[in-house]
Formats: sequence, structure tokens, C-alpha cells
Amino acid sequence: MTDSAPHVVAHPTRKQRIEAGREARRAVPLADLAECAPRGDRDPVDLLEEQASTRIPQLVSVRYGRMTSSAFAFFRGAALVMADDLSRTPNSGLHTQLCGDAHLSNFGVFATPERKLAFDVNDFDETCPGPFEWDVKRLVASLAVAARDNGFGDKQCARITRACAAEYRETMLGQAERGNLAVWYSHIEPTTELVELRDELDTTMKKRTRKLIEKSRTRDSVQALGKLTEVVDGERRIISAPPLIVPIEEVFADLDIDRVYEELRDRIRSYRATLQWDRRVLLEQFQFVQAARKVVGVGSVGTRAWIVLMRGTDDDDPLFLQAKEAQPSVLSRYVDGPTFTNEGERVVNGQRLMQAASDIFLGWQKGAGADGVVRDFYIRQLRDGKGSAVIEAMTPTGMTLYGRLCGRVLGYAHARAGDRISIAAYLGSGTEFDDAMAKFADAYARKSEQDFRALLAAVEQGRVEARQGI
Repeated sequence: MTDSAPHVVAHPTRKQRIEAGREARRAVPLADLAECAPRGDRDPVDLLEEQASTRIPQLVSVRYGRMTSSAFAFFRGAALVMADDLSRTPNSGLHTQLCGDAHLSNFGVFATPERKLAFDVNDFDETCPGPFEWDVKRLVASLAVAARDNGFGDKQCARITRACAAEYRETMLGQAERGNLAVWYSHIEPTTELVELRDELDTTMKKRTRKLIEKSRTRDSVQALGKLTEVVDGERRIISAPPLIVPIEEVFADLDIDRVYEELRDRIRSYRATLQWDRRVLLEQFQFVQAARKVVGVGSVGTRAWIVLMRGTDDDDPLFLQAKEAQPSVLSRYVDGPTFTNEGERVVNGQRLMQAASDIFLGWQKGAGADGVVRDFYIRQLRDGKGSAVIEAMTPTGMTLYGRLCGRVLGYAHARAGDRISIAAYLGSGTEFDDAMAKFADAYARKSEQDFRALLAAVEQGRVEARQGI
């Protein structure tokens, strides 16, 4: 028997990583990150219509209806528009795993596998490796848009966005000094952090923050069972509330429903194989009951999204899963990165990397639909202690504190997934980064409002249809 030496991976030293960050800063000074100059001939509605071509036609008008409800709602649905804009600005060249859509409403509370509540990024449809500051810009711009929507003044908006950027920078500087395991385990517990935030707010915001935590604890499959199902002829069935919730029997009324159900069972078996072995055993204890198409979010409206009702020991022991179509990330055309054989796997791996703790039923699947088109999906629990803040009700102080909280968890996620030491060296200990992000946020918020008005004009001219109030 011949001994063989173990494979040794050569890692750059801390000194080399610091120098890499400083070199990136010399190549692209922090002040350059403030640049916000979308090309003059770009049409935001054209980009949105490009996305619409792959979505369920009868739901596209619902998406536009939701996007036209406010400037912030438009911003939420316009991730592709912003990705296109970001690709035309200077970037640091320092990459990490990005959320890809790190706006304010994509942070929130959810339950960890240990049944504790955590506060973290909670939407990864667009996750993809890319320049770290693209996520920060998406976050600070969302704060600026939301603040302007709420009627805050320019100075208040600037304080909010600068505080968020500063929190991100300071978090990254702190994480750069910590060991790998300490960085990996870093997280925010809302029962501590949000309670502290609540104590700094006025009475109204205190009540809302308390309700957010309390409501999150009750959002689970049992709660979904009472809201989304009814008993028909002695059997538990998902309610029909088109176009938002449509049972599978109605979606495929012209097909052999028995064959549709058999296909669904095959897909669940395929998805089960992507789970850890112990969680696979748990899932096998549940029996498939029914599925329905369910409209979710703003930017996701029109993509295929299903809810799946599973039954455990009896009708009072439910599990609700959500299967969401995973299309290529809006960032994928703008960054040099890996290719994926399954976009659902991309979402799952990005989520597992960025979140401190992820859903135990997070997995992926691929299969042909009734139209013969093969699509990728990722699957998770429909509700597992999930909750998010009401942005429209925030005061300037509340939004500042909440933005800082989001900046911190984004810093944790980027430090976990990328070279935190190089990024920290690039950011530095001064306020140049904070100032650049505040300047960018203000300029982009104004540009986004112009894009919002362009969509409103397109609706008024009949170029696109928007169904309001759905």
C-alpha cells in the first residue's frame, strides 16, 4: 500500500486578502459606486414585458396591477430593470453570493429548525454570485423609495439610507476580524433584536413590532389549514378563490385528473430525493392530498406557484408545501458565473449559503407541465413562522432602525458566502461607502419613480393591462 499526501488547497493569507481589497478600491474608488446612470434609451416596460413572455398570460395583468399600486410596489417588481441598470455602473469586482433582490420587504422573521424565530433575508428567487454592492444598492434604494412613498423629507431619506450602509460596513468590518465558524453561526434573533428595536420606537410602532413577533409564531401549516381549506363531503379540500387560489382540478379541468395526480406524486418523490436523509424520512410520513395554484408576492406573480396539502396522522396534522417556479436569475445575463442544470437547485443552494438557518423541507424538482414545457421548481414550507414588517406604517425612526437591522443581516450573509476580509478592506473604516450608497439611493429612487410613471402611462395607453385590487 502506498501512502499518498492529502490534497492541500492553497488559501491566500489575511495580508493578501487585505491587499486584494485595497487594490479593488484603487481600481474602483468608493465614490464611483454612487454613479447612477441608466442608459437613456432603456424602456422599463419593455424589460417587464420580456419577463411576461414566460409567465401565465392571465396573471400578468395581476402583476401589473400590484406594481401600479405604489412606487414601492413597482420597485419590488422591477428587479430585472434594476439589474440591467446596475450592470452599467462601476463595480468593485469583489463577488459574493447575492440575494439578487435584497429590497426591504424581502427581509423578515421565520422559524428555524430549532423552533426559534430568526430575522434574515427570506427571498432567494434571484440569488446568484455577483458584486457585493449590488445587494447593498438594492437595499438602500428600496429604503429611499419606501421613505419617499411615506412622505419623508430628503434629509430623513438620506439619514435612513446612510445608516443602513454604515451598519452593513461596520458588520463586515467586525466579521472580518472573526473566525470562520463564528462568522458562519452569526445571526439575529428577533426576540432579542426586534424587542430592543421596539423599545426605541413610539407607542404605535411598539404595538406593531410586538404583533409582528406574535403573529410570526402562529403562522404555520395548522394556521394555513384553517385559512386555505374547507371540508367538502367529509374531505379536506383547498378553497377555490380565483385568480389567487385555484385548485388543480380547476386548472386542468380538460385533462384526466387521475393522471395529473399521479404525475404530482412522482414529482413529490423526485423532490424528496433532494432532502437530507432524516428529513426525507419525515416527509414520507405525510400523504399527498391536493394541490392548487396560488398567486404570491409582486415580482413573482405570473410564474408558476403551487401549494401542496399533505396529511400526517390525521386531518389535524397537516403540512403545507409551496412549490415555486425557478426561472433564471435576473442577474444571470449580467454576471460571469456558473451555469445551473436546475434553477431550483440554484435557489436552494443560494438560500442555504446565505441564511443562518433554512427550512428543513427546502428542496428542488424539475418536470414537464401539461403544456410539455420542462420547468424547474424549488419547494419549501408554505408558512413556517414567517412574518414581515409593514413598511408603509413606519416612522422615519422606525425605518432607520429596521434598515440597520437589514443591513446587518445582509452583512452576515455576504460574510458567510464571500471573502469578508477583502470586502472589509475595500469598504474601510471611513464613511465614504455610506455617503456613496446614500447618494446612489437618492438618485435611483428618483429614477425608479420615473419608471413607475412610465408603467402607469403604459397602462393608460392600453399598452399593458393592469387588474387592480387583486
